Amino acid sequence: MPSPFPGMNPFLEQADVWQDFHGRFVPALGDALVALVRPHYIVKVEQHLYIHEPPAERRLFLGYGDVGISDPGNRGDKSGGTATITSPLVLHVPSVEFEKHRFLEIQDRNSRELVTVVELLSPTNKKPGADREQYLAKRGNLLHSTVHFVEIDLLRGGPRMPVEKPADCDYAVMVIRVEDRPKLNYWPLRLLDPLPLIPIPLRPPQGLVMLDIQAVLHGVYDRAGYGDYIYKDTPSPPLRPEDAAWAAALLAPK
Repeated sequence: MPSPFPGMNPFLEQADVWQDFHGRFVPALGDALVALVRPHYIVKVEQHLYIHEPPAERRLFLGYGDVGISDPGNRGDKSGGTATITSPLVLHVPSVEFEKHRFLEIQDRNSRELVTVVELLSPTNKKPGADREQYLAKRGNLLHSTVHFVEIDLLRGGPRMPVEKPADCDYAVMVIRVEDRPKLNYWPLRLLDPLPLIPIPLRPPQGLVMLDIQAVLHGVYDRAGYGDYIYKDTPSPPLRPEDAAWAAALLAPK
């Protein structure tokens, strides 16, 4: 069964669901694009790798262990010395987290030149901090290159990516064609809005293809079986009261 919501499903934004959804949705977008752009282009699933180390205070000395054995004698002296018991240091083993963020590249089949990049934003991209700055740097480089750029934001949490006149919305889709810069196409979306057909820019003579991201979302929702478990908790971040009432009425028959 498809998602019961006409557009984005806010229950997919929960922390324990989103990473799985992101990992499924991006390849599904790629599969849909392959059917639209072949044989002139190839679509590849690429990934960013974000490395998260604990802060310094979590990696400091904690205390002493129970026992340790050391030999104060001359190590070169075969006659040996008297072993003494000491207390070794006890330290944290640093816990390093690796987060993979998938995105799509459309390449010219013959030259392998990069034509279009398609990004689905994640909380890592949107929360203020080093990861957001890293993503914005990549985004800025793309916007000054000869590559078309598509950015899909299906998260209500976190600040929107910078545009000239940001709209008040729940979700957003942005398409920037090289030949149109600095102008761009922008879809500000509310929770009740269906996700749009978006134009994916290519090179002449193909020009562009229309990608149905709503159909892709419904397919992922169905194949992943999200309807079996995501409604046990409430959306995060919380819905506005009027949207929460609407969502409750929408889900009541289920």
